[in-house]
Amino acid sequence: MSIKSTQNKSDEMDVGTHKEKESADPCDNTLNEQCNEKSNIDANLYLYDDELETRPHVSTFISSLANYENTIPSATDQDSKTAAPSARMGTLIGVFLPCIQNIFGVILFIRLTWVVGTAGAVCGFLIVLTCCCVTMLTAISMSAIATNGVVPAGGSYFMISRSLGPEFGGAVGMLFYTGTTLAAAMYIVGAVEIVLTYMAPWASIFGDFTKDPDAMYNNFRVYGTLLLLIMGLIVFLGVKFVNKFAAVALACVIFSIIAVYIGIFDNINGNEKLYMCVLGKRLLKDIPIDNCTKSDSLLSDIFCDENGCDEYYTNNNVSKVKGIKGLASGVFYENVLPSFLEKGQLIAYGKNTVDIENMAPSTYNQIIADITTSFTLLIGIFFPSVTGIMAGSNRSGDLADAQKSIPIGTICAILTTSTVYLSSVILFAGTVDNLLLRDKFGQSIGGKLVVANIAWPNQWVILIGSFLSTLGAGLQSLTGAPRLLQAIAKDEIIPFLSPFAVSSKRGEPTRALLLTIVICQCGILLGNVDLLAPLLSMFFLMCYGFVNLACAVQTLLRTPNWRPRFKFYHWGLSLVGLTLCISIMFMTSWYFALVAMGMAIVIYKYIEYRGAEKEWGDGIRGMALTAARYSLLRLEEGPPHTKNWRPQILVLSKFNENSMPKYRKIFSFATQLKAGKGLTICVSVIQGDHHKITNRAVDAKAALRKLMDDEKVKGFCDVLVSSDIAEGLSSVIQTIGLGGMKPNTVIIGWPYSWKKDGSESWKTFIQTVRTVAACHMALLVPKGINFYPESNHKIGGNIDIWWIVHDGGLLMLLPFLLKQHRTWRNCKLRIFTVAQMEDNSIQMKKDLKTFLYHLRIEADVEVVEMMNSDISEYTYERTLMMEQRNEMLRELRLNKKENSKIVQTLVDFKETTGDDKLPLVQTIVDHHHDVTKTSSKVRFADPTVNIEEKHENEADGDEKVKTREAEVDTLETKMENGSTLNMVEKGQSEDEKPEKHIMGGTNRPDEVNVRRMHTAIKLNEVIVNKSQDAQLVIMNLPGPPRESKIDRETNYMEFLEVLTEGLEKVLMVRGGGREVITIYS
Repeated sequence: MSIKSTQNKSDEMDVGTHKEKESADPCDNTLNEQCNEKSNIDANLYLYDDELETRPHVSTFISSLANYENTIPSATDQDSKTAAPSARMGTLIGVFLPCIQNIFGVILFIRLTWVVGTAGAVCGFLIVLTCCCVTMLTAISMSAIATNGVVPAGGSYFMISRSLGPEFGGAVGMLFYTGTTLAAAMYIVGAVEIVLTYMAPWASIFGDFTKDPDAMYNNFRVYGTLLLLIMGLIVFLGVKFVNKFAAVALACVIFSIIAVYIGIFDNINGNEKLYMCVLGKRLLKDIPIDNCTKSDSLLSDIFCDENGCDEYYTNNNVSKVKGIKGLASGVFYENVLPSFLEKGQLIAYGKNTVDIENMAPSTYNQIIADITTSFTLLIGIFFPSVTGIMAGSNRSGDLADAQKSIPIGTICAILTTSTVYLSSVILFAGTVDNLLLRDKFGQSIGGKLVVANIAWPNQWVILIGSFLSTLGAGLQSLTGAPRLLQAIAKDEIIPFLSPFAVSSKRGEPTRALLLTIVICQCGILLGNVDLLAPLLSMFFLMCYGFVNLACAVQTLLRTPNWRPRFKFYHWGLSLVGLTLCISIMFMTSWYFALVAMGMAIVIYKYIEYRGAEKEWGDGIRGMALTAARYSLLRLEEGPPHTKNWRPQILVLSKFNENSMPKYRKIFSFATQLKAGKGLTICVSVIQGDHHKITNRAVDAKAALRKLMDDEKVKGFCDVLVSSDIAEGLSSVIQTIGLGGMKPNTVIIGWPYSWKKDGSESWKTFIQTVRTVAACHMALLVPKGINFYPESNHKIGGNIDIWWIVHDGGLLMLLPFLLKQHRTWRNCKLRIFTVAQMEDNSIQMKKDLKTFLYHLRIEADVEVVEMMNSDISEYTYERTLMMEQRNEMLRELRLNKKENSKIVQTLVDFKETTGDDKLPLVQTIVDHHHDVTKTSSKVRFADPTVNIEEKHENEADGDEKVKTREAEVDTLETKMENGSTLNMVEKGQSEDEKPEKHIMGGTNRPDEVNVRRMHTAIKLNEVIVNKSQDAQLVIMNLPGPPRESKIDRETNYMEFLEVLTEGLEKVLMVRGGGREVITIYS
């Protein structure tokens, strides 16, 4: 912090002013700029000056935390003034009352009596209790999550997304949004039902809806659409009005419930207001109570025609039954048992088939069941009555102490509402007649609302109160749903929702509101509360289930950050809540449950595929870590069985001068080999000092990661900085991986520049081959990698496998794995093996076909016979070229300065004519004149002279000069035309030329090298002859020399070059010393 800011703080605190002013004194005008910079630092903290950018002072850190806001700003009204800082709300105003308002809804007034009458007192009590248990268990889990840090607005979406990850969070967030939107549709349809059925039936525009249910639902659709447009306009224009109306709606709900309770006890002995007309045991509708007698012509006109009267009408009497009998009447015992009906059956006392089945051609004025009822269906219809428990957590930013208020307020609200619901079940069953409870729309009492006629002082208190409260709940849903959608869109986890993240100039989510209205309209077109309620129950049950899952996962994983202040939770309760949610979903409506789960799965996979790039420290990552730990410990118990072996690949990549991977197609090959599955680790080693080139290493890793993504390599990458490349590669091979997930196969590129002067790539290559072999890992060396196909190409042709030696069966397995990828899928396999003179080639071919049959691998088989032949002159010449090159390198191994001088001299010499070449020879001779060791003249000496004696006797200076002349002349000739025979001729005078043939005497090269060169040449001739046009040639990689001698190592590289000459794409394979393929199942 600066001196100015320090002084400002000291003016406020009056502490340490003198010391802060003196902190600038040590830096006078004679000091450098560094001292001026340090003057901005507290004198007591100079020691930590260098790290202030990444490690700020504790005071700065705490200050940033104190000013941190993690809430979504609420929508503001266009004409509203800048609000003063609002007073923080307590538990009652901030959590309890909003939850009460959201939980009590339209179902309480228009469906609870029907649920009680249909299910009976016992089953009705269990229905309500089950729903309340779900919300209570969810509230306990939610309280634990909500008190484990700051929870911003967004309710279950934010809690689940930050607990279970963006995939689950996005999926459940969309379900929560859909459920909230459909809840708005249910509230609107419920409000229209209250008005048209109980307040203004004359407003029907489709005729008498009491006789035609379709007319009633069409009325709901039309008036619901109009009401939705009006409410949508209110939400768009007046958020301030919506917030104020919420208080009015809450007051209406509370007053209405109090009026119902007073009315129940006021009518303890029943009342004479409501009477029903009953024919036998069947309930009749639209019959004035004064006309409820057989002597009245009204009933006879309904049930009789010219053919006679209805049989049931004839055999039964008509009676008047009091609707509200009161608690003292003992009607409770009549309402204990359930009365579930199928659609089309008649509402009647008991379950006698004669009474409930309609045998007549017409229903007349008898009330029929409009829906098939069951215990589980009624749970689905009633469940929306207990939703709304997230209202308190949505306001966490406005609470004085959210950690305390959310658990207490939410749980108290659930206890209060549960008490009201459970007591209402008992009181309704003990007050109202069974037939009237089951009359869903009150048609038997002239289209009146049963609850309204129980209330005190009259029915209009309930009608107006329920209508206003339903409107308020609908407005709250239409206000909250768009903001939830906008919050999901702003998290950028679902790309196609990005347009809905935009706000209007007033901060309103206008686009999200329009989409919400469209979805809500689709719900209104269903036109039936009994269809909407189970559907939106699915979405809320999914949300609550995931809240319980989040709490259980966090508790079981025991993540260090899981420290909720709310202590009264347990993972067992959360799992019970999750089980209840899933069970209720499928018991209520399995097809709606599948729709909700299918929607969640689609969104989950979409986010996983396109958008989930957020890291929120969620529990699913913790679950993955726990599962990985468990699996790794299990894998550590022993090596995998041959049937379970699969290549876990380590790709060793080299960087070019631009810090980019040199061979891009080596990554494509790794992808094709894995066919998108398995573990792949890509590593590069950079030479240098780590703390000096850290940024370069980070950039290199980013480039490596990008290339892996471009080539669709599924795996991990890393960059190692080492002072020596070979040692770095050795360290990587030995230590990479974890437990049983260590790579078992290494892919390394071929060192194309190994023949260049000064190149050490061949040393690194051979050391890596030895390290891989010592670690018992398989090795793949693709040569001609730039000619390999791209992963998005498809090729046809042959993949030829040259099976020279058995190396664990890897040569058989690799082409099979390659053919799993679409690039190589159309290629055919051809397997070649080599037969010696003593082998039966016919039997070999037969046995090999049988072996492939048992391996379930389809391939053509060919046995190539290699006859014993004399070693050709070309073989000797090629071997001599190799050995002479090694001899020259050994004799001319100088220090860096001398090498550079010689190279420059040779370059200059090449530009001169042939007559001017003598100065070059003289220069090199002079340069080596002090060297006591002379070169071996094995290629140029007489065969009868002992080599060692000749070395000892050659003391003459002229002879040394001749020797150097021979060396230099040989090197020049090799550079110019590469002919070994010319070297021999140029390296000697006419008198020194050998009299014998090149293959005779001391001109003969080392026999071991000749034999190996002979093998390489003959094999190469056969392979080129058979496989020159193959798309890929796979062959065994010969083992490196055991001795770490330069001659042997460079010879090894030369043998590999000869073996693969004339082949465009070669994959050399060396097994890890174990079987990787088996014929057994």
